[in-house]
Amino acid sequence: MSKILVAYFSAEGTTKAAAEKLAQAAGADLYAIRPEVPYSRADLDWTNKKSRSSVEMKDPGCRPALSGEPAQMDRYDTILLGFPIWWYTAPRIISSFLEQNHVSGKRIILFATSGGSGFGKTADDLRASVPAGTVIEEGKMLNSGLSEENLKKWLDSIL
Repeated sequence: MSKILVAYFSAEGTTKAAAEKLAQAAGADLYAIRPEVPYSRADLDWTNKKSRSSVEMKDPGCRPALSGEPAQMDRYDTILLGFPIWWYTAPRIISSFLEQNHVSGKRIILFATSGGSGFGKTADDLRASVPAGTVIEEGKMLNSGLSEENLKKWLDSIL
């Protein structure tokens, strides 16, 4: 069995709660992706075109700085990578994480939370941030049905 890491970014705690349940169900290690400058409520105001999140998401090359120690990727074969959906894709900090950690050759399975949108082209968008040979797969929206039994069924189907 491969060693699994659940890595996640959570701006308001929703994705964090899903990641914690997923890590427990998978018997996986947990790693929080943290921005160097935490997001404030005003930063997350998607209705304000000048808010930090709006500005970041308009710039495909934006890479918000990360805080903390890098994940020790050499310990893992599979990464369950979670985040909230912003503007129908992953927040730019996810590209920062992928580009600054050694994910080459890893299997990366996405999970996300959202107020209503799906993955869209998220997996395709993120493939530009990983080296050749790294597999990124669209996983599951974890907005509801987060019982340990449901999570284990999903994990059994993908691992």
